[in-house]
Amino acid sequence: MSFCQGKSCWPELVGAKGEDAAATIERENPGVHAIVLLEGSPITFDFSCGRVWVFVDSCGIVIQTPRIG
Repeated sequence: MSFCQGKSCWPELVGAKGEDAAATIERENPGVHAIVLLEGSPITFDFSCGRVWVFVDSCGIVIQTPRIG
């Protein structure tokens, strides 16, 4: 992932509210779009430097490290 620009992962956001995490990610790396998804939601597996999946539980809490991809 070294070819992507800016910060690429946010382990400190595990446990945060999904929407707050998405806003933080987009503020810290304006080149990405953070997408909040419920755990288990279907996703595409193509790699994109402009996308960060933010997986949340049923309460909207981030459950794994968001990262570019």
